[in-house]
Amino acid sequence: MTRNRWFGVLVVVLACTMCFTTGCRKKKGVAGDKTTGGMLGEPGMEESAFAPRPGELKILTDVKMDTVLFDYDSTQIKETERAKLDAVADYLKNTNTRAGVIIEGHCDERGSAEYNMALGERRALAARAYLIGLGVDGSVMQTRSLGKEKPVNPGHDEAAWRENRRDDFIFFEQ
Repeated sequence: MTRNRWFGVLVVVLACTMCFTTGCRKKKGVAGDKTTGGMLGEPGMEESAFAPRPGELKILTDVKMDTVLFDYDSTQIKETERAKLDAVADYLKNTNTRAGVIIEGHCDERGSAEYNMALGERRALAARAYLIGLGVDGSVMQTRSLGKEKPVNPGHDEAAWRENRRDDFIFFEQ
């Protein structure tokens, strides 16, 4: 029995390895799929497995939404930031129902790269959960974390750090 179990685990590991090395991608919106809807920052998965390939998405460059800001080491959506997410929800539900959004989570420079990648992911997931609570279909949203890799303010003080703790929104045509 133990030998059969190990063989099964080996088959699964090999299948997953083949899938990642050959470019196999998860399909979005598969019936019965209990995952996060093809999120880029899905825990335990390689980002490249879900990242759109060049030319796959038509980015809507004319759509700009305000950045959602976070407190230090926090994923809580502040009351003052909720109107920004309400505007994102309104756009996706009412203005352009064919649009989708990539939610990018960012952090300030403090902390390790690994910690900030995880924190950025949790921030993006918090915004996604809030939008789902407003009635936005989870399948039109993807998340990814850029950690501390893309600051909007290169400074090294609280004013710069405040601007860098954020979620950005990139809209695309589905």
